[in-house]
Amino acid sequence: MSSPDYDTMLVAELRQRLASAGLPTSGRKVELIERLRLNEQEPTMISIEADLVEENNSTKAFIAQMKKQIIGPLNLGGVIAIGLSLLMISSVLVLQPAWLGFGSDYDYEIIEFDPSQTKTYAEELVALGHPDWEGRMSGTIEEANTSQYIIDQLVSMGYEPQSNEYQVPMHHVNSEPSFRLCVQGGFGLSPCDGPLGQAGGSQVTIFQHRVDYVIQGFSGQSEYTFDEEIAVTDLGNGTDEALWQSATGTLGYVRMDGSGVSNTQMYTYAAQNDLAGIVSVNKIINCGQIEGNDCVPIFKGTNYDTLVAANGGTLPTEIPFIAMSRDAGDIFEALVINATEPASIELFIDVTNDQDRTIYVPCGKIDGKTSELIIAGAHHDTVYQGQGAVDDSSGVATVLEMARQLAEIVNQTGKPERTIQFCTWGGEEEGLWGSRAYVADMQSSLRNNLRLYLNFDMNHVDADFQNRGNSLTLFTNNGNDYDHINRIVDLYTNEKAEIANKYQIRTSLLDGDRGDANEMPCNSDYCPFIYELGGKTGRAVSCYGGGAWEYHTYLDTMDRFNEESLHVSGTIYGTYMRLLAYDLNA
Repeated sequence: MSSPDYDTMLVAELRQRLASAGLPTSGRKVELIERLRLNEQEPTMISIEADLVEENNSTKAFIAQMKKQIIGPLNLGGVIAIGLSLLMISSVLVLQPAWLGFGSDYDYEIIEFDPSQTKTYAEELVALGHPDWEGRMSGTIEEANTSQYIIDQLVSMGYEPQSNEYQVPMHHVNSEPSFRLCVQGGFGLSPCDGPLGQAGGSQVTIFQHRVDYVIQGFSGQSEYTFDEEIAVTDLGNGTDEALWQSATGTLGYVRMDGSGVSNTQMYTYAAQNDLAGIVSVNKIINCGQIEGNDCVPIFKGTNYDTLVAANGGTLPTEIPFIAMSRDAGDIFEALVINATEPASIELFIDVTNDQDRTIYVPCGKIDGKTSELIIAGAHHDTVYQGQGAVDDSSGVATVLEMARQLAEIVNQTGKPERTIQFCTWGGEEEGLWGSRAYVADMQSSLRNNLRLYLNFDMNHVDADFQNRGNSLTLFTNNGNDYDHINRIVDLYTNEKAEIANKYQIRTSLLDGDRGDANEMPCNSDYCPFIYELGGKTGRAVSCYGGGAWEYHTYLDTMDRFNEESLHVSGTIYGTYMRLLAYDLNA
C-alpha cells in the first residue's frame, strides 16, 4: 500500500493520525510528518515507546540490556521492558513529567514571525504621516488613510473587515504655529518686523516648531501680537496655587522640575484663574540623551473630563498651551523673565479644541466555531508632531505581522475554536478614545465572549539597546494568563535563543483591584477591556519595551527602529493567541 502524502495534509489531519497511533501531537508540521513517517518504519509498540524515550538514551540502553536476561521460557528482560513501557506510557497519560517535554497539558507551538516584514509595515505606516509634521494625529486625513491601509492589509490576509468610526472630543491643529520674541531697537519705538525694524535695531528671536516647542493636548488658540505686549507670570514649578491666582490675564511660565505637576493640573489652574496661556519648559526629561545637552520638548495630553469640569462644563478655547525645550526656555527666561525690559511676545496657535472629530477603529476577524473571542490590538495614531516609529508604529506593525501568521495557521490547520480578531485604535494619545468607544459600542458582546485582549504599545527596544537597556516587560492582570506566558517565555528562550539571549524578558502579574498599588495602570488601550465591561473585570496582557528616549518627540523616527526586538512579544503573545484560538480549555 502506498504511503499517504502527508505534505498535502492539514496540521489538524496530521494530528488526528498521530493521536490514532498513540503518538504525541505537538510540534511543527514538519515534525508531525517526520513522526508519522518514522512510525511507518517501526513496529507499533516500539513507535509508541520511541518518542517517550527518545531524549533519554540511557533508558533505551537499559531496556536493551534487560532483553538479554532469560529465565526459563520467558524473556525476563522483555517482560521488564514491556513493564517499563507501560509505566512510561501511564506516566505520560497521568503524570506528564516535564523531562519528557510535557510541562503542562497545553500544546504550545511557537509561531513564525518575520521581523523584516514587520519593519516594512512600520515604514509604510510612517509614510502616511503629515507632510510637514510627520504625525498621524487622530481625526485627520492622515489617520483616515492609516485606517484604510490597515483594513487593506487585513483583507489581503483573508480577514473579514470591520471599519468602525466614532465621534469623540478631539483638538485639531489647523496650521503651522508661530512663536517669536522681539527686543525693540534703541529708542523702543521701532516696529519689530520689516525694514524699519531692522533699521531701528530690533532683534527678533524665532522659536522653531517641533524642535523648540510643541503644542500640548487640547490647547486653545491665540493671536497674541508684539503690539499687545502680553505679560508673563513666573509660576516656578507650577505647584503654588497662589501664583496661579495672581496670573490672571497673563501667560503662565512653568519650569518642569520633577515636582510632579501634570498637564491636566496646569491647565485646570489656568482655566480656573483665566490665564492668557501656558508656557511650560522641559527641564528634566531626555536631557543630554538625544540632542546635544538639550531637553527636547515633549507632547503630553490633558484629561478632557477634568478640564471641562474645571472650566464650568466647556473647554477653554482661548488658552493656548505649549511646551518648550530647555535650551529654548533658557532663551525665553533671559529675554522675558529676567530682562529689565522684557521682550515682546508673538504667539499664534491655530487650534480647534471644542468640536468632535471622527476617529477610526479598523478590525479584521476570522470567525471561530464558537462566539468566544480573542482580540489583539495597538494604537495607530501618533502625536501630531512626530513619525511615531516606536509609539506606536512598532505595535501596529507587530499586530499586522501576527495577523499574517495567524491567518496562515488557520489556512493550514482549519477553523479555530475561538474567533480571532485584530484591531487598531485611534485617539489613544488624547485619552484612549478609540478603544473606549469600541468597548462601549460592543459592550454586551465583549462582556459575554471576550476571553483575552492582547495589547502592543511600544513593545520595542531601541536599536542602540547595548547602551540604552534591553528589557521587555510582558504583564497581565490574571494569574492563569501569567502562568501561560511564563511557560511560553521558557519555550521561546529555548527555541529562539539567538534572539532571546539579547534581551531581558521580564514578566509581571498586576492583579490588584482598581486603585491598588499592583493594579494594571490605565495608560494604554488595554484599560477599557479590563475596567469598562459593565462590572466585569476583563483579562488582558500587554508589553512595554525599553530605550524609547525619543518618546513623544519629533525624533521618534525609523532611525531608532529595531525590528528584531518586536520578535519577542510578537512571537510569545502570538503563540499564546494561537493556543487560545484552538484550545477552549486554555
